[in-house]
Amino acid sequence: MSSDSTDSARTPRLRFAPSPTGYLHVGGARTALFNWLYAKHYGGQFLLRIEDTDRARSTEASTRAIFEGLGWLGLAWDEEVVFQGAHGERHRADAMRLVERGAAYRCFCTPAELDERRKAAEAEGNAFRYDRRCDRLSADEVARRVDSGEPFAVRFRVPEGETSWTDVVHGRITFPNKDIEDFVVLRSDGTPIYNMAVVSDDIAMAITLVMRGDDHISNTPKQILIYEALGAELPTFAHLPMIHGTDGKKLSKRHGATAVGDYEHMGILAEAMLNFLALLGWSPGGDREVMTVDEMIALFSTDGLQKKAAVFDPKKLEWMNGQHLMLLPIDAVVARVGAALVSAGLTTEEDLRARPDWYARLLEQLRVRGRTVDEIVRQAPPFLRDPIEYDEDAVAKHLLKDPAGSAALLGETRDTLAALPDWSTAPMEESLRALAERRGVGAGKLFQPLRVALVGSAASPGIFDVLELLGRDRSLHRLDVAVRRIEGVPRRA
Repeated sequence: MSSDSTDSARTPRLRFAPSPTGYLHVGGARTALFNWLYAKHYGGQFLLRIEDTDRARSTEASTRAIFEGLGWLGLAWDEEVVFQGAHGERHRADAMRLVERGAAYRCFCTPAELDERRKAAEAEGNAFRYDRRCDRLSADEVARRVDSGEPFAVRFRVPEGETSWTDVVHGRITFPNKDIEDFVVLRSDGTPIYNMAVVSDDIAMAITLVMRGDDHISNTPKQILIYEALGAELPTFAHLPMIHGTDGKKLSKRHGATAVGDYEHMGILAEAMLNFLALLGWSPGGDREVMTVDEMIALFSTDGLQKKAAVFDPKKLEWMNGQHLMLLPIDAVVARVGAALVSAGLTTEEDLRARPDWYARLLEQLRVRGRTVDEIVRQAPPFLRDPIEYDEDAVAKHLLKDPAGSAALLGETRDTLAALPDWSTAPMEESLRALAERRGVGAGKLFQPLRVALVGSAASPGIFDVLELLGRDRSLHRLDVAVRRIEGVPRRA
């Protein structure tokens, strides 16, 4: 038997089908993104199905986290959400249709009996495989047991031969049917097994392409057999590579955050996360990496899907985020980082509204040196808060190696700046470079002590940008504070 979708005229309908047993993790978000990109590129529909049949582990909090994660990423679905647990009657009806068509049979073996046979097989060194004993029961015996109310599961009768399909990612895949035992599709309590529910739902939702992680490859032959037994049109299948950490092992919490929502709170932009996820198993070609969402939609093609495992590199994600921060219009940066500054207690919404141009200039400078929103926020305190905190290493290196010389140099720097009629870059740079020349020192020997005096550390935006952002009064005040700090250090013997 084989499966190949041949009706290319069908409107593409794809689905993302997470189980609400945890947060939306990186692998799930990547799967959702690829389905969404395909639907957008080829003019199809992207659907969301919550597979909540595991009542014991499914939670409303997890369902909400999935919605929030997809919402943050902007992966909107096109129709109402389907909740798998609401369609149990259809799942059971489809399972019984398999029995009516002779593709499945009732199995009256109890869990205890099956466990006993499994242990016996293992004791003999054999792998347990169901022996089809209930398939050999006569029709009268089956009817008698059903009429007496004896519980039964439903098992699919796997035919001889093989099951094949042409996978969009991996090419031709074939499973010998002899390696697939007669699998249960309906439990004795009337609830469907995963493969039964999935096929029933995908048929009802008219899914044309099933794109999912390649850990589902072993489920696919069973699902194809169910499709064919129900006489339903087969979808195309595409199995995406697993995501590994930089150590080559399957991505887990030891590699850092795996819940997508965590990255939002770490200052990662949704656009950067989408761009980064898109490159985990897909390439647009031409070594291209940084892309907007519209560009990803335009470039997306199954030709770029890769077979090998993708590597989740947090440093690459931060780099990608920095690239997208630079692509954003500055007003968008102010909106996003401004909210974070308010949350950090560094400013207020009123001040953001009162000084929009100043905040735009500040964040234009800080985003060059920050790869995440959080990194930008960490750079901001010297510009928004007084008094500043000093990095002791920077103070020791640039102010206290020669306290008397540093105090004198900063004092002259302060006087030079105070005498300027125009507080702007050109006159400040001209006068300070002239001072350095008169003192017989390189400009760096003057600028670094000045930087530490103004922001408390040896790293900042350009020194003249810092002076302009702080303004005349704050800059001169901080120089006075730095000189007093130096002069208050006891002289070395």
